[in-house]
Amino acid sequence: MQAQLSNQQLMSVIETPTAIAKVGIDLHAVMTLVANQVQKLVEAATGAIVELAEGEDMVYRAVSNQADHLLGLRLNRSTSLSGMCIEQRETLYCQDSETDPRVNREACRRVGLRSMAVVPLFYEEEVIGVLKIYSDQVQAFNEADLSLLGLMSELIASAMYHATKFSHQELYKLATRDHLTGLGNRALFLDSLRLQLQEAAKLHQLLAVLMVDMDGLKGINDHFGHRYGDTALIEIAHRLSQNLRKNDVVARLGGDEFAIILPSIDNQDSAMEMMHRLIDSCGQPFSFENTDLKIGASIGLAFYPNDSLEMQNLIEIADFNMYSEKKKRKLS
Repeated sequence: MQAQLSNQQLMSVIETPTAIAKVGIDLHAVMTLVANQVQKLVEAATGAIVELAEGEDMVYRAVSNQADHLLGLRLNRSTSLSGMCIEQRETLYCQDSETDPRVNREACRRVGLRSMAVVPLFYEEEVIGVLKIYSDQVQAFNEADLSLLGLMSELIASAMYHATKFSHQELYKLATRDHLTGLGNRALFLDSLRLQLQEAAKLHQLLAVLMVDMDGLKGINDHFGHRYGDTALIEIAHRLSQNLRKNDVVARLGGDEFAIILPSIDNQDSAMEMMHRLIDSCGQPFSFENTDLKIGASIGLAFYPNDSLEMQNLIEIADFNMYSEKKKRKLS
């Protein structure tokens, strides 16, 4: 295998800053773009991940296509190759996770990887995370792949520099917040749901997951333009937020999709009442620049532990119930 980058790979790397500039200061979008680009460019990679160091954990804050279920996954910094990469401030390569004593085998099996390479992300001379490529095959990567990984890590570091001034807290906020609405993003939702499910299991509590689809956004965008659509999205985000309890979590997953976590609820009826209150609030009249806009929300929910013990199953059940409700109401 060749040890140098191909012309096509070099051109793609050169074009990446332009793509990043179009994204703007939305750090999560930047990190996701780079993760997707790395997976596309490294032929042997099953996936690519951006992890940020948060306290004693390494947290998956951006992932490449088809790996959304890994967002928010936490690894112990002291027992992971990513944590070691930060401490040593150099690129590390694991050729086989089953035989490499530096890695957490169980975590690797959970993700589905056999080999991986991690490169540190520097931010104002401080290492704040890693960029990782992984494969389900052993010894998957060569020197050219590691060089490419290093180049792309520099692009992320540059974007971080321009995106915020200049603290870990701000980096965390940019990585976990939706740029338009100010709500948490998909990464924060999945991270929060993992932690809340652990707490619910420990305390034997009931928890509800609500999947929310804004009604009417496509029509608003088509007839009035995206400025009106963005304003309507911000309004829906506000209406969802103002009706929730202090410890509830609401996030925008992307497009017209939102999600809510209701931890430690007394019973299913209380969650159903909350759902109907949210639907009613989101359906109230709304106007922008003297134009009446028809907005609303379709919502489906699922309960832990009644519907499932597994996070992904809960999301899928709530999503199915939401689309069933949407179909029943014949809304688009």
